[in-house]
Amino acid sequence: MISPILLEEDISLDLVTKGKQSALSKIAIRIARRTGLDEQMVLRGLFDRERLGSTGIGRGVAIPHALLSTIYSPVASLTRLAQPINFEGPDDDPVDLIYTVLWPRSATSAFLPALSQMCRLFRGSQVREQLRQARSVDEVLAILETEPHQEFPANLRVGPGVVMSKQFGNA
Repeated sequence: MISPILLEEDISLDLVTKGKQSALSKIAIRIARRTGLDEQMVLRGLFDRERLGSTGIGRGVAIPHALLSTIYSPVASLTRLAQPINFEGPDDDPVDLIYTVLWPRSATSAFLPALSQMCRLFRGSQVREQLRQARSVDEVLAILETEPHQEFPANLRVGPGVVMSKQFGNA
């Protein structure tokens, strides 16, 4: 589940932030620039979801996410923060690992199983510690690629060049 949609340029190690809003803003801008999505739309999607309740899942991990009607494939970003921040998670542990997911609203039926799998992956203490110790993006990808992942439904495109239909032409 993780590695098929996570590309090298989607991983940021030791990002410096001033807190939750700062982290989400920096992540949203980075995703928007990479994918050609509107920064404000990405930010609004993440903030709107966060207002419903913290996406912190505990043990220093948060999985902020948004369902967007303007994308046709999942988009993800993994960020390791330089300093842990308060994310108002269930255990009040400060968060230093943020896995952000933008999911196509047209594929909502596949979203909850995928989100559940992401939560299971990050609940594993070995994976969390390996990600915290990783010294490079290549190490992070290697850690995630060794984890089993879910296959996507056939109508979800994944891989390089994900997202906007204009990037795919009429594909």
